[in-house]
Amino acid sequence: TSEVQEPATAKPQERDEPEFGDLSFSAESHDEPAVSEQVVEEPEAKQQEAEEEPAADAQAPTDFIIVHLQMPEGLTMDGSQLLPAVNMLGFKYSEEGFFNRHLDPAGTGPVLFRLVNMYNPGTFDIDNMEQFSTAGVSLFMTLPCDGDGLSAFNMLHSAAKKLADEFGATILDSNREEMTVESVREYVEKVRSFSA
Repeated sequence: TSEVQEPATAKPQERDEPEFGDLSFSAESHDEPAVSEQVVEEPEAKQQEAEEEPAADAQAPTDFIIVHLQMPEGLTMDGSQLLPAVNMLGFKYSEEGFFNRHLDPAGTGPVLFRLVNMYNPGTFDIDNMEQFSTAGVSLFMTLPCDGDGLSAFNMLHSAAKKLADEFGATILDSNREEMTVESVREYVEKVRSFSA
């Protein structure tokens, strides 16, 4: 009886959940043999998954490289200036609201790295770029990278330098400290470790 009372006292939008629970219980009671067979099969399947997962993780660890472009205090990048700048660097606007740099500058092939808004919501509204401004953007690439990781990182770093020059922004590393030759070297080593 407690099961029957719960939906009545629950809020309207929560009513579906207990009903779905009841449906699944009734389905299980009708299909007892199938359920018991599944129970027998599941431990084996779980063991296989458990054995496979660490191996897969060991083979394919992931990491990312991120470079921030921070404007001087009180200044912003205007969308009307940012849009042509990123287009010139070969970025293509994506449905998610980011600018992607594909292997092919025409916008085909895998995404090498992305340009995102450093500030919430992290995306760009392509239809309102004229009214948009931000105090910083971030470029990031996921490792391992599709294609040549080192050349992709060089393209990312080159794009960061061009945008920094264009807007008078400072290039920061993942710790939001000014990018140094040493931090670039560390990034290159990280990319190399995934390219091996």
